[in-house]
Amino acid sequence: MQQIITAKLKLVTTPEQFVALRQTQLAYRDALNAVSHYAFEQGKTSNVTRLHKGMYAQLRTRYHLPSQLACSVERQVAATYKGLWTRLLKNIKHRRAKITKKRFKGLDQPPHYSSPTVQYTFERDYTFQRNQRVSVGTLNGRISLPYQGYHKHTVLIQHHARIGDAKLWYDKPKKTFYLLVSLAVEVAEPTPAHLQEVVGVDVGIRYLAVTSTSTGKATFHPGKRVRQRANHYARLRKRLQQKGTRGAKRCLQRIAQRERRLKMQANHSIANQIIKQHPHAMFGLEHLTDIRERAKRRKRKRKKNGNGYERISAKARKANRVYSQWSFAELQALITYKAMLAGSLAIKVDADYTSKTCPMCGYTAGENRPHKGLLFACQQCHYKLHADLVGARNLTLRTLLVRHDWTRTGCLSITPDTSDKEAKAARLSRYAELRWSPDASLRLEADGY
Repeated sequence: MQQIITAKLKLVTTPEQFVALRQTQLAYRDALNAVSHYAFEQGKTSNVTRLHKGMYAQLRTRYHLPSQLACSVERQVAATYKGLWTRLLKNIKHRRAKITKKRFKGLDQPPHYSSPTVQYTFERDYTFQRNQRVSVGTLNGRISLPYQGYHKHTVLIQHHARIGDAKLWYDKPKKTFYLLVSLAVEVAEPTPAHLQEVVGVDVGIRYLAVTSTSTGKATFHPGKRVRQRANHYARLRKRLQQKGTRGAKRCLQRIAQRERRLKMQANHSIANQIIKQHPHAMFGLEHLTDIRERAKRRKRKRKKNGNGYERISAKARKANRVYSQWSFAELQALITYKAMLAGSLAIKVDADYTSKTCPMCGYTAGENRPHKGLLFACQQCHYKLHADLVGARNLTLRTLLVRHDWTRTGCLSITPDTSDKEAKAARLSRYAELRWSPDASLRLEADGY
């Protein structure tokens, strides 16, 4: 079984090599935009062969790209248009089902590429050499560069891992080039007998993660300090954008990645803590893909000003920004790949009603969360608990159900199928029969699951 990781290698360049890499990046970006406009004119095509016939000669003569990089440009643009077409068709389906009213606008104009990142193919555009050096392609041929990186990653590159494609990335504030290399690492395939512990992981804003085991052991990972820093950067960015001076724009460039690095570091730290606290465990995560389209939200009544226009309160705007900008998917992805490397396994289960369902009696209602706060109070059995912990326990029960099905049938479902409404309704019906106990796994076995 293979797990894909990314090794970040710092390239040590001379002034001449720096100029060569930078020219290659800029030419590659200009070529991407040229092919993107051509694909848009040709009916927004995602056909690689059609793009190759129409743009390959121009990529070679006008942008002076090597043959492999020219083909990489065509494949990257085709993949972009293919993804946009997929999102458009999904949006059409959701609009017909009246799940959303918004029209997808991604294909209204040609996609614009602003990042100068170059995609390299292993053993065609770049190769590794002895003495910790790498050979990469430029507009004027190959250049050999020494590189530095995390020790475990360099060992994997030299001995064990299967090397894939890479990206040449430029860190503008540090004026440094990095090579982001994809590595396929062999890991042992887990079995139900090997994964003795089951852990549910609920993600959120006030608490970035709350975990619960089948025996009731809970862990809270608060996000107040990180959220305050992220809000500070958001307010600072807003003020600088409103100011609009040259000095403000230079300051925006300096702080461009600070908020992003802050959130990434917080997610890495939380993922590491969760994996270390629960070795050889089966983690249950919420399936949040397309959650905004699948979940129907009740429209709030907006206040009207003197001119009759609707306006949203500052508190509501802040809450919408915080929820839309935090990277829940990144935290789940980090837990997934770190668990695999540590001998554990992470799966996804349905997220429906996890914070509204009582784990003791199974009663589901929005009134169980008074004022949508942190207190869960069941209106039927009057069971009270922290709302995020209730969500984590419901995820634990659903993960236990998946594990028992895996043990009985030998087939494991990593991600639930949300496209089949009947299958999902059957899963939700089974979830409604689950009840929490001090040892939920024993309760499931007693009930015959």
